[in-house]
Amino acid sequence: MIENSLDAGSTSIQILVKDGGLKLLQIQDNGHGIEKDDLPLVCERFATSKLKQYEDLESIATYGFRGEALASISYVAHVTLTTKTAASPCAWRASYSDGKMVPPKPGSSADPKPCAGNNGTQIMVEDLFYNVVTRRKALKSPADEYNRILDVVQRYAIHNSSVSFSCKKQGSNTADVHTLVSSTTLDNIRTVFGAAIAKELLSLAHTDDNLKFNLSGYISNANFNTKKMTFLLFINRRYDDLFPLAAELHIHSVFVSSDRSVDSSNLKRAIEGIYTTYLPKGTHPFVYMSLGLAPHNVDVNVHPTKQEVHFLNEDKVIGSVCAAIQNCLASANQSRTFYTQTFLPGAAPPSIPDMLKPKTPGQGKAPEHKLVRTDSRARTLDAFITPSQQASSQPYHQRVTDSANEQRKRLRPAGDEADGPEESNLPIAKRDKGKGRIIEANDEDVVMVDEEQTGDDMLIDTQPSRSNGMREYIEVRLGSVLDLRQEVRDASHSGLTSLFREHTFVGFVDDNLALVQYQTKLYMVNTIELSKELFYQLALKGFSNFGFIHLSHPAPIYDLVMTALEEEDLSEWGEGMPSKEVIAKQIVAQLIQRSEMLLEYFSMTITPDGEVQTLPIMLRGYLPNWSKLPLFLLKLGSEVEWDTEMDCFRTFSRELADFYAVEPPIIEDEKDQDTEAMHEEGGAGNLEDAEASKPEHKETTEYRHMIEHIIFPAFRAHLMTPTSVATNGTVLQLANLPDLYRVFERC
Repeated sequence: MIENSLDAGSTSIQILVKDGGLKLLQIQDNGHGIEKDDLPLVCERFATSKLKQYEDLESIATYGFRGEALASISYVAHVTLTTKTAASPCAWRASYSDGKMVPPKPGSSADPKPCAGNNGTQIMVEDLFYNVVTRRKALKSPADEYNRILDVVQRYAIHNSSVSFSCKKQGSNTADVHTLVSSTTLDNIRTVFGAAIAKELLSLAHTDDNLKFNLSGYISNANFNTKKMTFLLFINRRYDDLFPLAAELHIHSVFVSSDRSVDSSNLKRAIEGIYTTYLPKGTHPFVYMSLGLAPHNVDVNVHPTKQEVHFLNEDKVIGSVCAAIQNCLASANQSRTFYTQTFLPGAAPPSIPDMLKPKTPGQGKAPEHKLVRTDSRARTLDAFITPSQQASSQPYHQRVTDSANEQRKRLRPAGDEADGPEESNLPIAKRDKGKGRIIEANDEDVVMVDEEQTGDDMLIDTQPSRSNGMREYIEVRLGSVLDLRQEVRDASHSGLTSLFREHTFVGFVDDNLALVQYQTKLYMVNTIELSKELFYQLALKGFSNFGFIHLSHPAPIYDLVMTALEEEDLSEWGEGMPSKEVIAKQIVAQLIQRSEMLLEYFSMTITPDGEVQTLPIMLRGYLPNWSKLPLFLLKLGSEVEWDTEMDCFRTFSRELADFYAVEPPIIEDEKDQDTEAMHEEGGAGNLEDAEASKPEHKETTEYRHMIEHIIFPAFRAHLMTPTSVATNGTVLQLANLPDLYRVFERC
């Protein structure tokens, strides 16, 4: 489907995935679209719109032309296609099954339906392998399948630098892969593999007229090495897909890599041999290469699974490629001089007996480049201090009030402006100024925390199970919950889990990214994505044992869902969809129907009138961002699978985790006013001085204090880090002390 989008001349391809592609796999592009008259043939076998006449076979310039892909998909999934050409006044939508157009609903017509849409094509593949149970069971977990999808998207993004790619899970606010249409191949490598690799790459270009091939790409220099070679090879299209006439046709190149179906082991070994003289023993380089050969000089039928290719005059081609790499590495290092120095200047040489004295294993001090200079168990003094006159979760307290006031203004009937915020029935949290204390509960106990009597009108109220102030722990025996907990344990990575269990917090890059040290390595982590995984695991861990957050005013579900619906994009609101009022009423009825279950398992109280009274306490000292409450209630009706027990608990916990996940504060400062004033007073110089001297905003300081002293300690105590965070950019290694010493030794 991605190749079809590329053949359509798209400059933007967006991929949306649900449950690893088994529930939903959606590809949307901005290509030239499909004509309405061609829609009945889209999923027909051997039917294609890429060939207009027989002579087109002599100059194939597309990824495919046989018309097999969508036909195959339609036999094992439900396919819905929405497309619009530039000349069409509207988009057309059609549904397919078993290669034929089918009615989207029983009793309706199978003909394409007009609808709103942008230029291009959107293909939705739902319920993959719904009719092939054995094949569906053979697939791995949704997380593993999603990682495979990311791998495909990443490789296509590198190969097509002029096309913007985006891939994310349904319901996620951030894309796991996102490249820009204006980016270069090097930019995409930086996005996929990280800045540590991109900054150490050398540009490679070579043309050999005698052997009739050209070469371009990037190779790592002598400063970079990895434990396993990363070898990305772009080579001519696999011609086994064509007929014997393929050798005479002109075919464009496509992407293949060492971990996919096509490779050149001889070329790979030759390149590794070159780097043995540059890199330490046991380390390997990064190589990205685009090799253009004459089509009839490539043989792809070497391996039954097409995992390897051979070239005509292979030894000569490989020799020419290696010579080009050798010249590139030599040119990069010709201005560098390396000296060996036994002792520091002025240092006394060691005595001969000391040099000849044998050392037993384990004796003596550890080498400098292996010393860990921090203790992950150490706690600094500021860990015990909250910002002045604020609780540890104060930034979220303030955002509760701001969000509630904003929603009051939006939903207050006309003529009620003078009633004031107390007249609204929307929820805010209030602190009891007389008591000056906050009760906090989690899945283990109830803790009384002294609180200063500030001027905030907020209260975090909880309800213990017993009068003595201790919650009675309920042992969970539901098989579905135990299976979900086991899924988390099975998907966890022992090394990444150890990283967060024994990390040392270093500081912030920005409001989303933070730096941590683990042993001799420095990592950059995405706190927002990690917090989603943390709260998902806390939702499963605290099942049936949450404390309560009592809202000072019950929250009307209907009004909040309508608020969320008003912010939805109206361009995709089809004619057959129910009205927003109907959707809101359905969600209210759905939550009321399941109120008993929500109260028992998740401490979420839904009144018979359709109001939210309580929410669970997920983490001690932490409150969610209440501005996300409308969207959370909307997703409870649209994203939660209520029909089956295990899917219900999984999807509900995911939505609960998204609601509780951290979110940087939106600072409405007076930057524009300051800019205008500075321009009036004396130009850009004063403006730069003002920006440099401007202190960090108070809410940002409190937000970061909460991240450092609540969220990261929770990572240390609770998080079982899934393997997927190592591949989706959530955790990136920035530096390694032994590598830094190796670099300095060469200077």
